[in-house]
Amino acid sequence: MEEMICHCFNYTAADIVQDVLANGRSTILEKIVSAKKAGGCRCAEKNPKGR
Repeated sequence: MEEMICHCFNYTAADIVQDVLANGRSTILEKIVSAKKAGGCRCAEKNPKGR
């Protein structure tokens, strides 16, 4: 099973590696921050740790 990094947006460690290979750096954090600002975060509901 892949290590889940972001439960809200279903990003795994492998997604971050692929993002770096495709873009020279990871753009995933920027995507998460943008989505959170738009109200798209449900960490308390989706993350088993509640954060």
